[in-house]
Amino acid sequence: MREGGKLCGTLLLLVFCSMACAVAQRTATAAPSGHRARQPYPPGDAHPEPAWFADVAPEAGLKMLNVNGGVDSKKYIIETTGSGVAVFDYDRDGWPDIFVVNGQKLGEDTDTPGAPTSHLYHNNHDGTFTDVTKQAGLTGSGWGQGVCVGDYDNDGYDDLYVTYYGKNRLYHNERNGTFKDVSQKSGVAGDGKDWGTGCAFVDYDRDGKLDLIVANYVKFDLATIPKPGEGVMCIWKGTPVMCGPRGLPHSPNILYHNIGNGKFADVSQSSGILKTDGHYCFSISTLDYNNDGWPDVYIACDSTPSILYRNNKDGTFTDVAADAGVAYNEDGREQAGMGSTIGDYTGDGLEDIFKTNFSDDTSSLYKNDGDGTFTPSIDAAGLGFNTQYLGWGTMFADFDNDGRPDILIVNGHVYPEVDTAHLGSTYKEPRLLYWNAGNGTFKDLSKQCGPGCTTPASSRGLAVADFWNDGRVSAVVNNMSSHPMLLVNQAANKNHWLGVITRGTKSNRDGIGAQVTLVACGQRWMQEVRSGSSYLSNNDMRLHFGLGNCSHIDSVAVRWPSGLNETFRYPAAQSSADRFLTVVEGSGAPK
Repeated sequence: MREGGKLCGTLLLLVFCSMACAVAQRTATAAPSGHRARQPYPPGDAHPEPAWFADVAPEAGLKMLNVNGGVDSKKYIIETTGSGVAVFDYDRDGWPDIFVVNGQKLGEDTDTPGAPTSHLYHNNHDGTFTDVTKQAGLTGSGWGQGVCVGDYDNDGYDDLYVTYYGKNRLYHNERNGTFKDVSQKSGVAGDGKDWGTGCAFVDYDRDGKLDLIVANYVKFDLATIPKPGEGVMCIWKGTPVMCGPRGLPHSPNILYHNIGNGKFADVSQSSGILKTDGHYCFSISTLDYNNDGWPDVYIACDSTPSILYRNNKDGTFTDVAADAGVAYNEDGREQAGMGSTIGDYTGDGLEDIFKTNFSDDTSSLYKNDGDGTFTPSIDAAGLGFNTQYLGWGTMFADFDNDGRPDILIVNGHVYPEVDTAHLGSTYKEPRLLYWNAGNGTFKDLSKQCGPGCTTPASSRGLAVADFWNDGRVSAVVNNMSSHPMLLVNQAANKNHWLGVITRGTKSNRDGIGAQVTLVACGQRWMQEVRSGSSYLSNNDMRLHFGLGNCSHIDSVAVRWPSGLNETFRYPAAQSSADRFLTVVEGSGAPK
């Protein structure tokens, strides 16, 4: 027994050293304290703070063309919803890569030579990306919609799930730079009749294995759907337009339970999520809105009330959106929800919700009251304007590292006819940047945040990341019938920052669902690790904390999905900011 214990201890020591070396290798790329190292597309004093975005996609190598039906006209709703984008480090070299989802054209077969495909771009560490789609085995075609990322088999490499109009695809990361389609084998392909949109990996039962929730939009059949103008739901402001979603049959959401060995079971019925029906669903954002340690699910829905699935801690969910105050707007009216994002915009340690909606309407902001309810606060926050735009992807992110999350929104209309019929909107629209003023309100900086904001586009998916490990949060945007945008903030910025990477051991390896609280210079910041969110997209799951003028950190507290609460403390010699650090479950001090 003693000899066996010594051998076990030796093995554990070797494993720990191996983990430490891997962590050191991954974090070595981060800029040193002061973050004044050479940077791709560097900031400069010529650009005003807090943000001045330039689109560097062409020189960075992001040149794929998004295809989603017709360009000048949209006869059917499938042509209008666009596609998402994901940021993840597929090869574990410490630098975030980009996956851009693509659609197709009406009547085009997926086996047609030269048919559009999604694209995977490898980060070259120097401000450029290389298209590695073919090498990675991701050349499958189809009408792609959303994407989410998660290490569902806990092998250390993130996997990719892509939703489609048709069967969805789960790509397993083979750990050698390639992916394998395991959709049918794993049980998550669907029946091919649903129109999948948003998705998210989430460990809803906290067993250490990532489950998967998928939103569906409408039942869509080209053989039966009416053409523009052929019905009351096919006319907008007196102009014939494509039909839907109202008037079309809805499609139920799906929850897959990870049963291990690469398999999932459809538990939509037994979990209770099918009790909520009659919705047209888009984006999924997971959160622990009532702070009970169990992940809940918020879904933005088009032309119907939004959904908030409360986790009942027994494998079931209850839709409490109406009771919690997040189903409708301030006037009690349903909206056409598109994208959603979660963030603590007031700094009170509670997760708030922001949602984008259709044109001629405001966005939605729900402030978490801490008692299981929310207060609609779009007007109180100073955001009840810019109603001419139709919003899609959106993210809370601290673009100037002042310690307060700002809001970025990408826009674009669904009806190309708005340009020719002069209906008070434009098909291509600018992006919006709302700077967090720190008192529960925001300031609109959209017209002064550079050409990356003001250049019109019909945008859909949005994801954010620190692509060059230098403390600057950039954004990648998927544009309809155009090329992606890569928006880099080139404004001068002397604020400090910290990146946090979570590594679960008993929990899922990505630490999805972990709630991380950073303490520095007498202040606290809280964020949660999540898959999915925005509009059908997936952000860099490394957490980014802006620290303002604080150059050191005191501690990082983590509430892991497993239920473990622990604190990681940093003495003076290890407390510098402007870097990435990795927290491994079980290696901190119990809280």
